[in-house]
Amino acid sequence: MTTNTRTAGKKGEDLACKHLKKDKYKILEKNYSARQGEIDIIAEDRAGVLCFVEVKARSRTDYGSAIEAVTYSKQKKLLATAFIYLENSKVKSKDMRFDIVSVDLVSEEVNIIKNAFDVNYF
Repeated sequence: MTTNTRTAGKKGEDLACKHLKKDKYKILEKNYSARQGEIDIIAEDRAGVLCFVEVKARSRTDYGSAIEAVTYSKQKKLLATAFIYLENSKVKSKDMRFDIVSVDLVSEEVNIIKNAFDVNYF
């Protein structure tokens, strides 16, 4: 990963966290990593739902939308990593979902795509 990509990714995650906090999410973890993969942000929304958030930051749309960038393979990794998190954390059984946060690095526009994919699909 190049320095520019890392810098863009960090800026995207920072903007996503700022937006989530403004929308009353409580950030529990950032860049949670396990053998299966990484989850950019783990948060609890204002209703107490545990949200596993994938951040997709873009400065151009040439490579498709944020939701298109979270492929089936990436979804499987996110799901596996989320289960590892649940096993290792003190979080008790509660509602959970997978969100995607799309960040336009030029305009700094942030959009939350709630329940971006269905875990029952796997």
